[in-house]
Amino acid sequence: MIQDKNHLANQTSPYLLQHADNPVDWYPWCNEALERAMEEDKPILLSIGYSACHWCHVMAHESFEDDATAELMNALFVNIKIDREERPDIDKIYQTAQYLITQRTGGWPLTMFLTPQDQVPFFGGTYFPKEARHGLPAFKDLLQHISNAYHTQRAQIMTQNQSILNALQKIHEPDYSKQDLSPELFGICDQKLRQALDMQNGGFGAAPKFPHPTYIDRLLRYQAQPKPDQQESSDSLHGALYTLEKMAAGGIFDHLGGGFCRYSVDAGWMIPHFEKMLYDNGPLLALYAQSFALTGSGQFQDVCEATAQWVMREMQSPEGGYYSSLDADSEGIEGKYYVWDRKQVEQALDPEEYAIFAPHFGFDRQANFEDSYHLHIFVKKEEVCQQVSVSPENFDILLQQAKHKLLLLRQQRVRPGRDEKILSSWNALMIRGMIIAGRILGRPEYMQSAQRALDFLYQTMWVNQRLIATYKDGKAHLDAYLDDYAFLLDAVLEGLQARWRTRDLNWAREIADVLLEQFEDVSLGGFYFTSKDHEQLIQRSKTLGDEAMPSGNGVAAMALTRLGYLLGETRYLDAAERVLQFAGQAIHHSPTGHASLVNAFEERCCPPQIIILRGQYTELEKWQQQCVQGYAPRQLVFAIEADKKNLPDALAEKKFREPSPEGVVAYICEGMQCRAPIEHLAELQNAISGICVQQ
Repeated sequence: MIQDKNHLANQTSPYLLQHADNPVDWYPWCNEALERAMEEDKPILLSIGYSACHWCHVMAHESFEDDATAELMNALFVNIKIDREERPDIDKIYQTAQYLITQRTGGWPLTMFLTPQDQVPFFGGTYFPKEARHGLPAFKDLLQHISNAYHTQRAQIMTQNQSILNALQKIHEPDYSKQDLSPELFGICDQKLRQALDMQNGGFGAAPKFPHPTYIDRLLRYQAQPKPDQQESSDSLHGALYTLEKMAAGGIFDHLGGGFCRYSVDAGWMIPHFEKMLYDNGPLLALYAQSFALTGSGQFQDVCEATAQWVMREMQSPEGGYYSSLDADSEGIEGKYYVWDRKQVEQALDPEEYAIFAPHFGFDRQANFEDSYHLHIFVKKEEVCQQVSVSPENFDILLQQAKHKLLLLRQQRVRPGRDEKILSSWNALMIRGMIIAGRILGRPEYMQSAQRALDFLYQTMWVNQRLIATYKDGKAHLDAYLDDYAFLLDAVLEGLQARWRTRDLNWAREIADVLLEQFEDVSLGGFYFTSKDHEQLIQRSKTLGDEAMPSGNGVAAMALTRLGYLLGETRYLDAAERVLQFAGQAIHHSPTGHASLVNAFEERCCPPQIIILRGQYTELEKWQQQCVQGYAPRQLVFAIEADKKNLPDALAEKKFREPSPEGVVAYICEGMQCRAPIEHLAELQNAISGICVQQ
């Protein structure tokens, strides 16, 4: 039976709203749908995707908008549609189950068939075509086969379901035996990352190629450690910086508008999958800023500025929060918004501009994206200058003029769809990136943008001392997950370094307390992905490895360690230690897959250097700038005005001493040990240049 309207019209997710007019009788994940499936004894067809997903759109156009397919779906199943960005808890479970059933990695769209009594999957896959091809069955044929199997093979399915449940339980509750970590782990992780590097194109592995920010971050942090083998350190630094250079030159970076696409379909970063995600761009912005601090590279600075400008121009809502993503498609065609016709570019630019633009971006050779051109740097600036006899200064001027013209021209096109929901976890990643970029590049507008987003989360998403996961159109809903709390705690600590507000310190403590009270496994250690009072699902996962985003357990352990040392609060330090003890076996088995936890272990071995500056407002900024020169991943600097009150004991005792010769007093602490106060700026650089030796 074809439905006039399904049950998605009142949802906040743009992805669900894209399907509100389908002839499929879609439900969101809700008790009404689950109860109906049991009452009618129909299996559940669970479809998971997200608004910027190209293949989700393809399956929707082929099958979910097709009346004949919808009629079968409505007759044989109860159909549930989920936005994986709003419900990562459900997505994690069924992606894992899909792998257990098929022994293939998952992805989106995810298509799972569940028994109604217990919501356990008995068959699944990702994209299924309307007609049989590429070894995949026609979706309509599959629907009939699955329905028939459910009604005729019930006993076999229930036996398989029990096996799936047992396997899901064992994945996140393994036989626990403590395995201590040692500092040798850092060299092992670094070696494995260097072995995985693509030394020709940068990055890790073959196509499709993802940025893997946690890998790059780990290589950068390793070279900042004291080590006997300086060659390894140099190789790590080269691998990280070379990867960043190749991505910045590649088509995965938007050379006109700023920001990175999610991944490249080729090994050379030339042609991306064109969707832009907030969660990639936050960590990448931080990495490029930190690498600029390390190298002074103009290329890295340009990437930071273009990306931050894109975030403020296109991704920040009037209310302050950051939107989630931009679609890969426009006018139903992937990449149409971004690619160019050669004649169009020639006509838009002056001859002098085109003379440098064409060789630089490959318009003097064959098209690189079907019959069109996608911007990718083929010839470096220095070579172009020699070829066309132009000075580097004039090259920069001409290139900026050309980019500006083409950006204005591109903005007249039909834009890709924008997913305007605001996610706490993704916002936290971008807040951190914008603050780090603003601090290193000396761009207060970036930090102000981040502060607006942070204030939005506090005012709108922090309700009754608990965090809300998602917001759109005036509605904040869904219980927040581990990643929301962990990433936000990390972001608040970065925000305190940009601008001290005692309210934010108190907020950080409240966030940390919820982590311990609601998410921690007090018996074995580590944090569950969902809270104690979360909706009960078929699995309460406890994920340790990094995925597209860093591990919530890794970020939580790092942030709790830093907060614990800042406040002198051993509860937070002990919780972070329990994470590392629980994760010891997993980290030893795959250190590169747990890079965020390796970082957290690094700060247990070598506690962060925390610098507290107390003094007059007019002098604090100068002292703070002295502290944040160069790349110092284990350094935190908090500038607190002399008259700030209601500070916790560990900070209140670090007082402004009158009369101070230069209006500021600096306190430098590593772990629980603090040095004598410093009252002269000239002494400060020598004092902060010492490197922690691992214990």
